Amino acid sequence: MVLLVVDTQKLIVTEELYQYMEFINNIKVLLSAARNHSVEVIYVRHDDGIGEQLTKGTEEFEIYEGFAPKDSERIFDKKVNSAFRDTGLLAYLKDKNEADIMIVGLQTDYCIDATIKCGFEHGFHMIVPAHTNSTVDNEFMTGEQTYNYYNNKMWNKRYARCIPFEDAIQLLQNPA
Repeated sequence: MVLLVVDTQKLIVTEELYQYMEFINNIKVLLSAARNHSVEVIYVRHDDGIGEQLTKGTEEFEIYEGFAPKDSERIFDKKVNSAFRDTGLLAYLKDKNEADIMIVGLQTDYCIDATIKCGFEHGFHMIVPAHTNSTVDNEFMTGEQTYNYYNNKMWNKRYARCIPFEDAIQLLQNPA
C-alpha cells in the first residue's frame, strides 16, 4: 500500500475548502500513521504551465507546509487531472507491484476524481478515507454537495472503497 497525496499545494489549500480544518487534521494524522508504519508516502503536484498561478517554480506550486514531504519521499508532477498520465507514477507503482493506493488531497471534483477513476482502470485498489479530500463551492454545487456526491455515490463500490477515517488509520497501522 502507498499513501498518495494529490495536489495539496499552497495555492489551493485554503480556508474556502469544504471542512477545511478536518481535511487538514485528517491528512496530518494519516501522514504520521503511514510514516510510523513504513507505508510509502508519494506526492503529486499539478502544474498549469508558464503564466498560470499554479506554475512550477512558484511558491504557490509547492506543497502546503503542513503536509511537507520528507527528503526521501517521491514527488511526481503532472499537467493534467490524472496523476497517472505522463508522470512516471504508473510505471513506478507497477514496478513495485503495488496494488493498493490510499488517496487523499485536492480537489474532489477534479484531480481526485480523475486519479481514482484512472487508478481503477489501471487495476489498482483505490481507497478513499472519509474527509481527506475536499473542494470549494462552484456554480452548480456547494463543496459539501460535491464531496457527498463523489464520496457517497460516484466512487464507493464502483471505482474505490470509501472508508471511515478510523478504518484508514487501521489499514496504515497494519499494512499487508
